[in-house]
Amino acid sequence: AMRIIVYFKLKAGASITDYENWAKTRDIPCVNALGSINGFTIHKATGVFGSDEKPEYDYFEIIDITTIDKFVADISTAEFQAAAAPFQEYADNPKFVLTEGL
Repeated sequence: AMRIIVYFKLKAGASITDYENWAKTRDIPCVNALGSINGFTIHKATGVFGSDEKPEYDYFEIIDITTIDKFVADISTAEFQAAAAPFQEYADNPKFVLTEGL
């Protein structure tokens, strides 16, 4: 199984409340409903362990997928693209890191 880790800051001026409400009520259920998804969670950065510094990123997404091909097919539909469109309004230059377990 493959895991994609996404990290990003909210865009300047974006509402934390609006983003988190959209994420909880729309994004998480929508992504988890895809056939290629084994699990999808979003995590808000709350601090840096052992430090007072502010985390470099605001949010981290953990996306567990069956295969990259199935995932790409699922997210390429017009229906999913429309549902996911608000993400572009919230996320400032998100990075999608492909990983595999050791």
